[in-house]
Amino acid sequence: MPPDINFDLLQVTIDASSWMTVIEMSVPAPPPQLAAGGSATTSKISDIITTFTPTKLFSPAKPESSCTSLDFDASGEFLLTACDDESLQLYNCKDGTHMKTLFSKKYGAHLARFTHQSQSVIYASTKVDDTIRYLSTHDNQFIRYFRGHTGPVTCLAVSPGSDTFISCSTDNSMRLWDINSSSHQGKLELHQPYLAAFDPSATVIAVASVSTSSILMYDVRNYDKAPFATFELDKLASEISAKPPSRQWTKLEFSNDGKLLLIGTLDFCHYLVDAFSGELVAICHRKAGSTGRSPPGQLPRPGQNSSTEIPGQGDVCFTPDGRYVIGGAGQQNLLIWDTQMEPAQDKNLRPISERESRCKTALVGFNPRYNMIASADREVVFWVPDEHAAAA
Repeated sequence: MPPDINFDLLQVTIDASSWMTVIEMSVPAPPPQLAAGGSATTSKISDIITTFTPTKLFSPAKPESSCTSLDFDASGEFLLTACDDESLQLYNCKDGTHMKTLFSKKYGAHLARFTHQSQSVIYASTKVDDTIRYLSTHDNQFIRYFRGHTGPVTCLAVSPGSDTFISCSTDNSMRLWDINSSSHQGKLELHQPYLAAFDPSATVIAVASVSTSSILMYDVRNYDKAPFATFELDKLASEISAKPPSRQWTKLEFSNDGKLLLIGTLDFCHYLVDAFSGELVAICHRKAGSTGRSPPGQLPRPGQNSSTEIPGQGDVCFTPDGRYVIGGAGQQNLLIWDTQMEPAQDKNLRPISERESRCKTALVGFNPRYNMIASADREVVFWVPDEHAAAA
């Protein structure tokens, strides 16, 4: 059971780096035992999932700056965001503070991911070339470059069990890397393999081919062989509806028990697929659709006149227990779906709760160790359970 996080919710301060304004949001005072210095409680996610409240907001100094990715480290202590002002932002989740700003002005930054060393991260370049860069956040020095892609990188996923990671690109390749070597360990040439994910056991890689609406399942030990299973979402969806499924996919993620695959989209729904049979389990419905972020594969190249859409990484994810899906409501607010609820006959699954936020939720992540959610667009917002509501 993940422990809860409590922040002191009293003041408005300006971060010393001048990158952002930190706003402490008004929420009910903590229970008497915590106010008196008692320890934070430990709660089951099912007990507090509908009580999450925005607690702390970090606003960038440049109002036009937006976050394009966010990632928690395995310990849950740190949060990393990449921004379109060519910066990386590091936060301390336990203290609820912004720690440091790292700039990548020459190469840009997107899809920033922690490695198994919390002080070292990888991220995709957005200009100059399509190299993946391995950076020490301790001294802001590059450790290694991973060259090979000839188109923008659309996905980075770190193995949960080793120093391996995978990358997808608009050059129609997926590459397998070892963090200790600058040369890729394997390469698959596929049609628009824009998203990929490791399963929790780190033995299976799921690759989404968006143009064919297919998910290809590979054995990590035999990644150069044909996929051992292929799930065709068009075919699955046609069995329950005449309307074709969305192909504006933004996210591919396994639940932590390995039973479900989540396909996030920019449309009015996300898809839950059985990771073993490929059966369409449920369609997580939402009233509003796109957050305005560009889907993978539609990233603008330098010099192109693209104007409006900002890259993202999807606005939906699983909770660590694998039971709930949390995602943006399209613009503001956060939606929560319970995967254990029976969907309607047409597979539609309605949210069990909508949590209010005054900020847009274009990116969403659930802390792997603590009862905390992070959402982001221009601002980064920390959410924690409302203890009074949880106790009620």
